[in-house]
Order: sequence, then structure tokens, then C-alpha cells
Amino acid sequence: MSTVEPIKSKSDLKKLKNFLKEQSFRNYLLFEIGINCGLRISDILNLDVKTVKNKDIIKIYEIKTGKYKRFPINKKLKILINKFTENRNDEEPLFISIYKNRMDRFTAYRILNTACKELHLDINIGTHSLRKTFGYHFYKKYKDIVLLQKILNHSTPSITLCYIGIEQEKIEEKCRNFIL
Repeated sequence: MSTVEPIKSKSDLKKLKNFLKEQSFRNYLLFEIGINCGLRISDILNLDVKTVKNKDIIKIYEIKTGKYKRFPINKKLKILINKFTENRNDEEPLFISIYKNRMDRFTAYRILNTACKELHLDINIGTHSLRKTFGYHFYKKYKDIVLLQKILNHSTPSITLCYIGIEQEKIEEKCRNFIL
């Protein structure tokens, strides 16, 4: 099994956003939360309406680690979430499948994978690509690997660099320019 990648191209991100928005607002919001919060898909799918509706901060216990996590909701997400949760029951899951159950990770994977295929994007995509995409673009903007390490709950900065694909990117760049 190969490792999934972050979506590095902002153009590809825009194409995916537009495609998913046309497909369904639910799918679009799932994508936006994933790339803007850096939460694992299991944590995103575990969100209930009451966890995010009219909130400024997402407060959860991570499923994988059991650790408490607080994450601010940016202005764009707040608007999208409030639109999506308007007239929704606070006790229901944020993301519901067509069968009225909590969406599962396979459905989330299928949504992303289908979108990339339809758009002919050459990305090794998976649900974890959303978290990696957040990490990649956060690092590119702020160059603060220690803060990103803390956000992603990684044990070392080197793990975080490898995780978001920066390490491999640097290796390829240096090797391309190394000529004897």
C-alpha cells in the first residue's frame, strides 16, 4: 500500500473545492474542514452538530490518541458550518450518509477519490490527504515546523516534515540540481 500525499497545488485545491461544492454542500464542507483544521478523518466524522454549531473553537478528544484538542474555526469555516447546521438537530452527527447514519471513512474516501478521478488529478489521495494538505500549506505559509508538530501531535519536527512531504520534496530538489 502506498502512502497518500498532501494536495500541494493550490490550483488542484480550487478545482476540488468547486467540484465538491457542485456535487453537494456536505461533501464540500467535509473537504473544507479537513484542509483547514488538520483533524484526522475519524475525528471529523465523529463531530456532532452541537460540537461546531455557532462555535469559535472545536473541542474534542482525539479518537486515535485520546488527547484533548482545541482548534479554532477560521472565519470561512464558521460561515460554512453555520449555513450547514442551520435548522439541524444539535444531537445529530455533522456528516450523515444517504442512509441517515453517521458517514463512515469509506464514504469519505470514495468522495475524494471519485472527485480526483473525475478531475483527472494525478494525486495519490486518501482521507488522510486532507490532514496532510493542511500541514503542507500551514508549513509553506508560516515555516514554523515546531508549531505544526504540536498542532498535529507529532513527537519530532523531522516526523512532521516527512509526514507532509517536505523532506522528500527537498531531497528531489537537491538531487535534481546535483551534477558531477
